[in-house]
Amino acid sequence: MSKKIESTAEAWESGQLGADEAFVKVASEETHDALDKCMDLKLISIRLPVSLIEEFKIIADYNQIGYQPLIRKMLQRFATAELKRMAIELYSQSKESGGKDLDPKKLQKAG
Repeated sequence: MSKKIESTAEAWESGQLGADEAFVKVASEETHDALDKCMDLKLISIRLPVSLIEEFKIIADYNQIGYQPLIRKMLQRFATAELKRMAIELYSQSKESGGKDLDPKKLQKAG
């Protein structure tokens, strides 16, 4: 009879709990769908160079997170920075033209 391991944060983080394949089961399609909906995620398919994926895995391991969440964070940071850059560019252009070229639809797309 095996000794019961107390459910603590340390036991989960060390792998004492949650790492035994005997207690693993594949989540149902409904569970996957509910998780995606809850987290506002959409499955996509993208081809990346193997070397780039390996680099992300190294960076993710160093930061103690999964490589896919790391890629999501990286893409979100890039998109946010790019939208800000576009908004600043549109604002600068509008100031140069005295505000005449300021199109609210362009600003909405950029922000």
